[in-house]
Amino acid sequence: METLMQKVSATPTFAKIAPSIVPRLDKAVHRLSGGKFMLSQWMLPSLFLTTTGRKSGEPRTTPLACMPREDGTFLVVGSNFGRTSHPAWTGNLLADAEATVEHRGRTSAVRARMLEGDEREAAWSALLRMWPPYAQYQARVERQIRVFQLEPRGD
Repeated sequence: METLMQKVSATPTFAKIAPSIVPRLDKAVHRLSGGKFMLSQWMLPSLFLTTTGRKSGEPRTTPLACMPREDGTFLVVGSNFGRTSHPAWTGNLLADAEATVEHRGRTSAVRARMLEGDEREAAWSALLRMWPPYAQYQARVERQIRVFQLEPRGD
């Protein structure tokens, strides 16, 4: 059964306002709680992803919904709330796959891999079960929403 938040999240209006509000709220709650909480985590599993800016070379931290997997990897979705452009963090990962993740108070080094083909389709199906609004996000845009697997680095 779809929750009220899922219904609201699937609307075009939410797509217009959420990108400027949700990340700021997540960062503020995270900072005020001493790194223990994110606002989004009450709806979905969440993490902070830090990439290297492909143009600036500076660290860029983004709060994201995630799907933790039993093998220690995470799936993250470049939905951009169903907006027409890919989110900047996905371009950063394509330029440099090395990143860090903060999840449940632990920071770890990861390597990102964009999923394609059958592997992407299997991941996409699992992600839709977790958060059905991703289907509405995809229906609103012509681009294929990017899906990444974040794999722990052993270095």
